[in-house]
Amino acid sequence: MTLGTESTADDPLDDFERHAVTLRDETRSVLVAGHGPAVIVMAEMPGISPHVARFSRWVRDAGFTVYMPSLFGRDGAYPLAKAGAEVLQRACVSAEFRALAANESSPVTRWLRALAGLAHEQCGGRGVGAIGMCFTGNFALSMMLEPSMIAPVLCQPSLPLNDPSAIQISRDELAVVRARLEREDLTVLAYRFEGDKFCTAQRFAAYAEALGQRFVATVLPSAAANPDPPPFFKHVVACPHSVVTAHLIDAAGEPTIAARDEILAFLARRLAPESDKISHVQ
Repeated sequence: MTLGTESTADDPLDDFERHAVTLRDETRSVLVAGHGPAVIVMAEMPGISPHVARFSRWVRDAGFTVYMPSLFGRDGAYPLAKAGAEVLQRACVSAEFRALAANESSPVTRWLRALAGLAHEQCGGRGVGAIGMCFTGNFALSMMLEPSMIAPVLCQPSLPLNDPSAIQISRDELAVVRARLEREDLTVLAYRFEGDKFCTAQRFAAYAEALGQRFVATVLPSAAANPDPPPFFKHVVACPHSVVTAHLIDAAGEPTIAARDEILAFLARRLAPESDKISHVQ
């Protein structure tokens, strides 16, 4: 099932299998679908919305096994303003996210690194991909401390919320990740809208300074964003923000669709065996 951007219905997520996954003595729910190399899709605020699930289905249909951990919010919920703002407020004070901490990694990324290792063990292949969005946008970079993680994508990384020119990873971990990117000839894809007030030009400049040419950034014009996103994004986020979900315009020739296809091609290039032919969603 693929929902159009006009739908206000919750997504039942009934084409995903729900697993209780215990790692590092902590159990979380993970939604899994598809076959092929593993890709971890981490939801933006306020959780696994119909638009996040739509993106995960695109990844699944491109030939991958999607692992979608439930990190906050009600899974499948259409993002309304009041309910979404309440999820955001709870996450901002949560010790597992440290939403206001610059130069520190969110503790939840340790569990996510373990999930990447498990996904690689279960799916095999050359390695694992990970896509973070908004609140989770930087998590894919921290997950590079897991050796199986080889295809990180950062969509509008928004933490820390109180410092638009900072990034959320410890200096020691950042040095390890930078060395690994150089040693293994890997790159980090990143996306934002030009007018995004949560993922700013200063933040992308900080990533570029930290990672050099290994940071491959795309900045989309604000006019390319869906002008009528769900209420949480219209009234709480209130700026062009979610490149491949709520602000994506699902029509041929749109810059957001081009970004989606670029991400799918990146995952195929990094993860698929050389002999495989992975078809991309058109």
